[in-house]
Amino acid sequence: MTPSLHPVDSHSDTPSDLAEFIRPLPHSIEAEQHVLGAVMLSPLALPDVRALLDGSEFYRPGHRIIWDGVIGLADRGAPFEPVAVATAIDARELAKVGGAPYLHTLISQVPSATNAAYYAQLVRSLAYARRVIETGTRLMQLGYGANSDTESDFRGAVAAEVAALAAVDAQGWPTPAPLSATPDLPTFPVWAFPDWLGEYVARLAEVTQTPADLAGSLALAVLGVAAGGKVWVQGPAWTEPTNLFMLVVLPPGNRKSEVYKHMTAPIRAAESVLVEQAKPVIAEAVIARRVAEAHAEKTEKAAASAIDATQQAAALDEATTARLALDEATVPAEPCLFSDDATVERLTSHLSEQGGRFAILSPEGEVFSIAAGRYSGAPNFAVLKSGHAGEEMRIDRMGRPSERIPAATITLGICTQPGVLTRLGETPQFLEQGLLGRLLYSVPKSLLGYRDPNPEPIPPHITDTYRANVTALVLSLHGLSDPATLLFSPDAEAAALALLTETEPRFRPGTGDLAHMTDWGGKYVGAVLRIAALLHLAEHFRAGWDRPISLATFQNARQIGEYFTVHAQAAYDAIGADPAVADARALLEWIQRTATTQFGARDVLSSLRRFKKVTDLDPGLRILESHGWTRRIPTPPKTGRGRKAGPVYETHPDATSGTR
Repeated sequence: MTPSLHPVDSHSDTPSDLAEFIRPLPHSIEAEQHVLGAVMLSPLALPDVRALLDGSEFYRPGHRIIWDGVIGLADRGAPFEPVAVATAIDARELAKVGGAPYLHTLISQVPSATNAAYYAQLVRSLAYARRVIETGTRLMQLGYGANSDTESDFRGAVAAEVAALAAVDAQGWPTPAPLSATPDLPTFPVWAFPDWLGEYVARLAEVTQTPADLAGSLALAVLGVAAGGKVWVQGPAWTEPTNLFMLVVLPPGNRKSEVYKHMTAPIRAAESVLVEQAKPVIAEAVIARRVAEAHAEKTEKAAASAIDATQQAAALDEATTARLALDEATVPAEPCLFSDDATVERLTSHLSEQGGRFAILSPEGEVFSIAAGRYSGAPNFAVLKSGHAGEEMRIDRMGRPSERIPAATITLGICTQPGVLTRLGETPQFLEQGLLGRLLYSVPKSLLGYRDPNPEPIPPHITDTYRANVTALVLSLHGLSDPATLLFSPDAEAAALALLTETEPRFRPGTGDLAHMTDWGGKYVGAVLRIAALLHLAEHFRAGWDRPISLATFQNARQIGEYFTVHAQAAYDAIGADPAVADARALLEWIQRTATTQFGARDVLSSLRRFKKVTDLDPGLRILESHGWTRRIPTPPKTGRGRKAGPVYETHPDATSGTR
């Protein structure tokens, strides 16, 4: 039970400074008038003001009535100039305000709505000051009324008062987002796929209760397995292969293996067909090699047993010819389209055996730890870099003849855990030598804890269509003797060039959102071109290489590309590749350590040596604002001469709680 509140006794034990509480409560009628006049003068001022005030902050009751009238009209999409507001307010309430003339007076006193947010902030601060005084008064009454019998209730009442005051201070703030990830990551745009593919991806995500991002990213990897090394795409001034490096980041327990099994089913089916088709060819090659081996052995023996020089010379010529024929009598490897993991050496062998094209598709891939040097003791991922770009590879191995692959193409479809993603930054060569910049990242939100135990099954015809179409695409492209090159239609080509032009400013230091990840951004347009080619092949899976890529297909690819851009920014954030995020963390730690509620640039510079000048703070401050940890206090109107005051920031009330 909360102890009853007693009036403050005015006898000798009354605090000597009680007279302080007799003064008028803090307020500014002029600031309130400016706010109301500004929003009626300029509707554009209302959003900024409304972000700071909910109406309860007005000291004068009549001003609350006017505010409610303005908000009621605004919420209905109606104009809220003085005449409309006067009409919207009840006649008796309007009389309390001062009548319609008072509304016009408010506008006449505001020369410009530019400073509306500043005065709204002032009204908000004064209202909070009044609440502090009111809370202090109640706390003082609680203190004077406390006794030993009500100690537990007394402490609870004090805690409740303090909590209520803190809650009031948090009004108007968004819930701050942790700095470990970009807030509000988009979901995979499944609609950008051709209907048969998009429907299967969506249905599989539903039946497995997994994010559509997982199946969507794997769908692109599956298309890359089909097209990589067989199809190229002509860009504005260069060509791109059509393989992709996909990396999906999900914690354990998200049924990744189940999704992988279903998405890769047509790849395995096509591989089985290719194996069956290759059996007679392999058998014939084995026999031919055995015959060549026997003939080479026979001619070598004949050369060794030759009696005279003339006979020996002829026998040597025949033996040499037989040995060369044996070298040419190679046995092709059994077709293999992908593996779930491989060492760098085994991956190189796969490329050599499979005509320069191979894929790694794994729900728990360890390719990055292998590339970081788990077995070799030093980072070794040159084959991945070459395999992403479709570059020539020369393979020199001890005891074996050198091999040359004219254009090696590797496709990756890997899922990994968040901890593995963050540890990618521990191998600096991954960033310095461009491996991280070759990955298309997907960092979806896990559905664990929100899954439906009884989802709708996938209609059989949707599964059958997916498997049949992908299998047909794999087999048709595998049969191409020479790589095909896809072209864009004229309008799609113009759109690709426009994307290249629009992307360039995003690399500018200080202002570009890709300035900290130019290794990734430099390959962004190329990735969009590759995705466009894969979407085109999925749309025309039996003979897509004979027609140009349409503008609609390119636009869909661009939407997918923007999805991967935002997720790549989140991934680079988690990896620690963004110095702006490191700055934001340093600022937040300083705010939490010092319990700072308001600060300016000079306050930070005098405390944190990592920042040398005011402009160094900008990237980190922008991140703190976008994540909801700070917001800029509106600048007061400039009066007189002199330099304009620098910005001042206030911090979220939760900033001292240690949440990041």
